[in-house]
Amino acid sequence: MNSPVCQMLGIDFPLVAFSHCRDVVAAVSRAGGFGVLGAVAFRPEELDRELGWIDEHCDGKPYGVDVLIPENLAVSGEKDLSARSLAARIPREYRDFVDDLLKRHGVDAAPALNTEGRSQPAEPPSLIPEQALKLLEVAFRHPIKLIANALGVPPPAMLEMGQRRGVPVAALVGAREHAVRQVNAGVDIIVAEGWEAGGHCGEVATMVLVPEVIRAIKPIRPVPVLAAGGIMTGRQMAACMAMGAAGVWTGSVWLATAESETSEIFREKMIAARSRDTVRSKCRTGKYSRQLRSAWTDAWETPGSPAPLPMPFQTLLSEPALRAAQRAAEQGNPRARELVTYFVGQGVGLIDQIKSCREVVREFMQEFAEALEEMQALVAG
Repeated sequence: MNSPVCQMLGIDFPLVAFSHCRDVVAAVSRAGGFGVLGAVAFRPEELDRELGWIDEHCDGKPYGVDVLIPENLAVSGEKDLSARSLAARIPREYRDFVDDLLKRHGVDAAPALNTEGRSQPAEPPSLIPEQALKLLEVAFRHPIKLIANALGVPPPAMLEMGQRRGVPVAALVGAREHAVRQVNAGVDIIVAEGWEAGGHCGEVATMVLVPEVIRAIKPIRPVPVLAAGGIMTGRQMAACMAMGAAGVWTGSVWLATAESETSEIFREKMIAARSRDTVRSKCRTGKYSRQLRSAWTDAWETPGSPAPLPMPFQTLLSEPALRAAQRAAEQGNPRARELVTYFVGQGVGLIDQIKSCREVVREFMQEFAEALEEMQALVAG
C-alpha cells in the first residue's frame, strides 16, 4: 500500500499490533502486519531475552518496541525510586481496603500486600524515565524499526536515540493539543487513540479525534497519523483511512488470539463481554485506563472507597493484588474469578471466538479490500 507508514516501517499493510506478548508480535509481523512489544512489564535483562526470541521467530520481518514514560509522575525529581521503597509508602488504609477486597473473594492477600514492600524489586519501576531509557538502550541492540511512547511527549533522550539510529519515534495522544505538542517536539508518527481504546486513553472518540488531530497538525509539518481505539476489523481500518489516517494501531483484538498472554479465564470473559462491559477508571494505574469491568473495578467505585493513588503508587498496589486474584482463579476459586480483569477496549463486544494472529491479519486484509471495493463501486455507480 502507498502509505507513508508503510514506507517508514518497511511493511506492505499498515496494521500495527501492540501487545505485551512476544508470540503475538512475531506472529503479526510474519503475517504481514507490524508487531510492537510493550516493554513496561520487563526489566532490561528480561526485555533483551524477549527481543532475542522475537529476532529468532519473526522471519526477518520488522517490529517495534513501546515504552511508557509519563510526563507527569507523582515522584518526579525524587531520589530513592526503587519499587520497594515506593511500595512501602502506600498508605495503610489502601492496603486495608485491598486486603479486605481480596479476602472477601477468598484470595490470600499477604504475599501481595507486604507492608514493607519486600515483595517488590529493588530497582525502579520501568515507567520511571531513567529506567525506561535503559529499556530503550536494550531495544536498540536489536533490529527494531519503531519506538513508541505513551502518556506524554517523549523525553529528548528518546527522540535523540531514534534520530541517531534512523528509527521513527511514535507517540500516543488522546487530544488535539497533545498532538500539536508532539509534532513540535519532533515525533515521526502520531497515534491518535480514542476513548474506546483499552489501556490509557483520553475522553474523545476515535471518529472525532482522528480528523481533529490530522487537521491540527497539518499546518506544522507532514506527520502520518495512525488511528487507534476500538478498531477490531478491516472495515473499521478502511473507515479510519478514509478519514485520513495512514494506518491503524490496534491492541485489544490481539488479546483474543491463540498466541496472546492472556489467561483462559480472561479470554472466556472477553468472549462473554459486550461493548458496555468495559470501564474507564484510575483504579489500576492511577491514570485513566479502560479495562474489563470486574469486582475489582466495581469496588473502587463504591461509596466510601478511597480515591485511587497517583501513578506509580496505584500500579504498585493493584498489580500484585490482581496477580494473586488471577492465580486463585486459576486454582479453581470462583469468587476470585470475579476480580479478574485486564486492559481492553470497547471493541471487546466484537470478539466472539479465539483465532490465530495470522487469521486476524488475513481477515483485516480481506475486509479492508472488500470495504475499498464497495466504496469504489459507489463512486463508479
